[in-house]
Amino acid sequence: MGTLKRILLAEDDPQDVELTLGALAEYNLANEVVVARDGVEALDYVYRRGLFADRLTGDPVVILLDLKMPKLDGLQVLRQLKADESMRLIPIVILTSSREDHDLAECYKLGVNAYVVKPVRFTEFVEVVKGIGVFWALINEPPPGSIRKPSPRQPFPGERKE
Repeated sequence: MGTLKRILLAEDDPQDVELTLGALAEYNLANEVVVARDGVEALDYVYRRGLFADRLTGDPVVILLDLKMPKLDGLQVLRQLKADESMRLIPIVILTSSREDHDLAECYKLGVNAYVVKPVRFTEFVEVVKGIGVFWALINEPPPGSIRKPSPRQPFPGERKE
């Protein structure tokens, strides 16, 4: 399958990165996750510049974006991507510990696709990330420009192959 459903994880907390990759590994999605440790790296990946100038073409099928990151925070990344006509269609899921109403309102105002508060408990965090990964990488049809899923359709997790 290669890099058919690439996910961009923009997260600076190494423990959250590890938990997220572990959760996505259950559905064989972890090897298709690119990790950006701050907002600048996230934008560099999307725009194919800096460390990512030579990456394969195609947009991620989803960006999992933390709000509290160094250099550029998640709101700044979200604002820039949703204001850019060529990037606006990339689905962005905020995955954050912030329960602040103004963060939630601002993200939706800017056009975020989903806002998920990270559960404190390990098992709940893993389940939430699994659900996000399954929906955005396996069930949802990605926008044009994303790396496409192979045809014929791959079975969903737990679905029996014919």
